[in-house]
Formats: sequence, C-alpha cells, structure tokens
Amino acid sequence: METDGVAPEGEPSVEVPPQGPGETPAVAREIFGERLAAAVRYTEFLSTAGVQRGLIGPREVPRLWDRHVLNCAVLAELLPAGASLCDVGSGAGLPGIPVALARPDVSVTLLEPLLRRTTFLEEVVRELGLDNVTVVRGRAEEMVGKLAVDIVTARAVAPMDRLAGWGLPLLRPYGQMLALKGDSAEQELADSRAALTRLGALKWSVISVGEGTLETSTRVVRVEAGESPGGVKAATRRAKAARAGRGARDGGKAGARRRR
Repeated sequence: METDGVAPEGEPSVEVPPQGPGETPAVAREIFGERLAAAVRYTEFLSTAGVQRGLIGPREVPRLWDRHVLNCAVLAELLPAGASLCDVGSGAGLPGIPVALARPDVSVTLLEPLLRRTTFLEEVVRELGLDNVTVVRGRAEEMVGKLAVDIVTARAVAPMDRLAGWGLPLLRPYGQMLALKGDSAEQELADSRAALTRLGALKWSVISVGEGTLETSTRVVRVEAGESPGGVKAATRRAKAARAGRGARDGGKAGARRRR
C-alpha cells in the first residue's frame, strides 16, 4: 500500500509532537463555510489521536492544513449536487471527511478494512456530528453488489491499475473515480490504459483542482466509467448479489405468509 505521511499498520503509538497544526488558514473559511469549526476540530483530531494511533506521521502535523485537509477538500469542486461517494481505503478519513465537511449535500461512505482506523473514523464522525457520513469496515472487493455510488475517491492507497480494480466496480453506470495523485499521475495513467479499458472505463485524464484557491493545486486522476463499471466480472457479481437479495426478500415474504 502506498503511504502519504501515514504511519504503516503495526507501528507502535508515538508521542504527539510539541507543535500543533498551526493557525487556521483564511482560505479554510471559504472552503468549509459554516462547518469551519468542525474542520478545525478534525485537524486537531489528526494532530493528536491521529498521531498517537499511528494514522498520521508526526512530521506531517505542521502541514496538516495545506498538504492534507485543504488539499483533499478542494475535491468537492468536482462533485455534482446530491452525489453519493465512497472513499476507498479511507485511513484517517482523507479525502472523505474534508469532502463531507465541504459538501454536506454529498453522502459519504468511508470504507476501511482495519479496525483501529474504523474506530478512529467512527469517533471523529460522532464527535463532529457528520450526519452525511457512514463508516463501513471492509474491503472494496467485498462490497461489489452491496454498495453502488456515483463517485469513488482514494488517496495514497495503491498504484492506479490496482486501485481501478477496487474502485470502478463500486460505481453506478457512468460514475467517476477520482484519485488524488502526485507527480506520478501521468505515468500511472499511461501504465494503466489496458487495465482501465478492461474495467469498463470510457475516459480518463489528469486534472487540477483548487487553482486560485490553494498555493499548490491538487492533482487528480479522473476516470469516467461506462455502462458496466468494473467490467464483465463486476457486472456478473452485481447480478449475482441482486439475485441473492431478491431470493432473500422472496423467502422472507413466503415465511410471513406461512406464519399468517
């Protein structure tokens, strides 16, 4: 798994460094509006409990606002009104929580397989009162047929070809995957063309968000899916899950009739 200032699984807890995340940037009010106080509280969570539990590297604390929270929040520019979103491998909640703070109209699922991370996410969501956020413990490949969203996001999770195999099958037809990437974005995309085509993608590109708002804009790989996101295998799994769901519902109705 790639990392971006995030401590690897299995590292011991570390002491919180003496410096905090620093003064709240003025641009944060423009991005978060009425939820600015919640964004400040989330950043404090990252700089304390996030470091103590090994979810954020101690050296990242002084740059939490610029490199992490605001860098992720500007992804909200790309989301249609009322969209549903799944943040795959959410970790400490990046980018899912900043996006949810910036866009309360978007329904966000934070998908994370590790218990200590989902515990942290649940505490944050509860403390901040984020009623548009749901935390789910699980792997993306386990959720095909159980979860379908308009947008999939990811940050520092895996190389593009592998990430597409996890993320695209969770999309509704013609949905989009938005992956935050750095300088390697173009090369990763070029190396992933065959995999993206096989997985039912129609278009892909590297775009920048936050230009004119942040000092350094955020580079995003945008992959637009076609009618069968994830390809043939994902479509088969979705159909199988749908049949199983219908069978369970029909069985429940039959049992209710027998009881009557």
